[in-house]
Amino acid sequence: MKFQIKNILAVVAISVVLFSCTNNDDESITGEGSLKVEFDNIYKTADFAANTNYTNSNGEIVSVSKVKYIVSNIVLTKADGTTFTYPKSQSYFILDELTPSTLVLNLSGIPAGNYTKIKYGIGVDKAQWEAGATGQGDFLTTAQAAEMMWSWSAGYKFVAFEGTFTSATVTAATQFKVHTGQTGTDYNYTEVALDLPENALVRTTITPQIHIMADLSQIVDGTNTINLSEGATIMGGAKLAFVTSYIANMFEVEHVHND
Repeated sequence: MKFQIKNILAVVAISVVLFSCTNNDDESITGEGSLKVEFDNIYKTADFAANTNYTNSNGEIVSVSKVKYIVSNIVLTKADGTTFTYPKSQSYFILDELTPSTLVLNLSGIPAGNYTKIKYGIGVDKAQWEAGATGQGDFLTTAQAAEMMWSWSAGYKFVAFEGTFTSATVTAATQFKVHTGQTGTDYNYTEVALDLPENALVRTTITPQIHIMADLSQIVDGTNTINLSEGATIMGGAKLAFVTSYIANMFEVEHVHND
């Protein structure tokens, strides 16, 4: 009888501990927390550095002096499938390779939870642009200062990728420019959706950091390699449509920090 009572007490004790842990877990997934999203620019498998020579698959040697792109409209998906859309008025960021502080997005007011996916736009969505100059808030001034506008009527530059190149046929360093944005009837805004390799555990006491690699070579060296030797200014036409499709595939989540 004593043995049975001891067993019963042991089971009750374990149950109390498990119940307590469950309650603690439930309590830890309430409230709001913060999330960091870090963008790490690379060129193929190499760490990216400005004004450094990289060779494209077509043999062109590219040296990039400017890399800027707009990240917008961030949406996070939880493990249960529900989503959180970051407030639109706060959801436009200009990332500048030459200004490292801009490469980490600090997002606050995120509902606590286990997040499994992140989605965002590259550029400014058409609905926002159609809100007019007064509808842009402070971001219009920010974009103008960062030289990420063609003009108000032409709209934002979504990506600015510039530098010099040489090739077998172009032996002197020649300037190239690749700008995406609205051109004619093509708006060229694109979305990126990424699965996280491990959950981002947003808590009131934990600020996860999602580390995203951005392969800049993809801008001109995607499925259909763009020969800069055939035209070094790309701001419209069929080549820009290729660039836009490549940009959607140039991002990958390397890891998530939960500390």
